[in-house]
Amino acid sequence: MSGMSGVKDVHNELLAGRRQVRWGLEGKTMSALKIVAILLIVGGIIGLVYGGITYTSTTHDTKIGPIEVSVKDKETVNIPVWAGVGAIVVGGALLLLRRKD
Repeated sequence: MSGMSGVKDVHNELLAGRRQVRWGLEGKTMSALKIVAILLIVGGIIGLVYGGITYTSTTHDTKIGPIEVSVKDKETVNIPVWAGVGAIVVGGALLLLRRKD
């Protein structure tokens, strides 16, 4: 009987080792998934708070002798409310998502 107990112990240790390796891989996958989810949530919140992104672009540069003229346009890209809410919802779903084998 003690021989069978030793075999069961080795078998259980092997199974535990496999679980640790498998869990280790899942942990890394989930951490990447969690990072993406958090970035989506933060991006969605920023989109809702600011409502858009404003930037300046130079459209024309002219140099006539010692005189330099440049035209800078201030442009705004509006972020729709539905995009911000959608990013938050998708990020939240990714955080709650559980992988099934």
